[in-house]
Amino acid sequence: MVICAPSSESSESVSKLWVAHGLLLGAAAAVAAGTYYLRRSRRFRSRVVGIIPARFASSRFEGKPLVQIVGKPMIQRTWERAKLASTLDCVVVATDDERIAECCRGFGADVIMTSESCRNGAERCSEALQKLSKNYDIVVNIQGDEPLIEPEIIDGIVQALQRAPDAVFSTAVTSLKPEYAFDPNRVKCVVDNKGYAIYFSRGLIPFNKSGKVSSKFPYLLHLGIQSYDSEFLKIYPNLEPTPLQLEEDLEQLKVLENGYKMKVIKVDHDAHGVDTPGDVEKIEAIIREKNID
Repeated sequence: MVICAPSSESSESVSKLWVAHGLLLGAAAAVAAGTYYLRRSRRFRSRVVGIIPARFASSRFEGKPLVQIVGKPMIQRTWERAKLASTLDCVVVATDDERIAECCRGFGADVIMTSESCRNGAERCSEALQKLSKNYDIVVNIQGDEPLIEPEIIDGIVQALQRAPDAVFSTAVTSLKPEYAFDPNRVKCVVDNKGYAIYFSRGLIPFNKSGKVSSKFPYLLHLGIQSYDSEFLKIYPNLEPTPLQLEEDLEQLKVLENGYKMKVIKVDHDAHGVDTPGDVEKIEAIIREKNID
């Protein structure tokens, strides 16, 4: 027996009331979630570790980290330069090779042993991060083949990431010299008008229809150094390789293809990386010219 059956009109009113109530609850939940995200993303990332990933095997230059450059192993010169950066709380070397580890311990560096399965420097940094005894907010991936890296550039990319809570990655670029325009070992970069990366390529970008280098366009050369939000770096190895990453063989493209933001700073810096044995003499000449210890 029906005690009180609502009329169709009242039933419709009740339905509208519940819909409105549901929308309000949904909006409240969205606001709460957004507030939590913003609060988390705006948390100042103050604790910073520098990690120098190093491996012995290399198709272009085997044993590169241990090559002598004016009396010191290259990995030692990179470590000494990184130690001068004011934003780094700690600098460690991450390697899968005992020869590199023994060398680094010899000049006083902390070493984290990583697996041989790491496919690139970012994955090696990720594994090393999770083996450290302390927690860090930002990890700087310092290329071991940059023995003349400027500490100010390290500080610059750290500060750029700290000031961009929507970014999980930061890096640096400098002006591209015309002679490097079509060198696939020199990675080029384009950025948007807010300083976020759009794309990286081994080819010249942008590429105009004349097929020639434009004297009027400010092409950008990517410097290998980069920093990551530590929480992002932990999940980075679990992201599947992406088509552009595989085609260009550039690990930073996996970040962009997955929709994450990358902050880019421009610096005035002559790139002095060691890619081949022939680069060693060039580095040694600069070190002697500038009287670097």
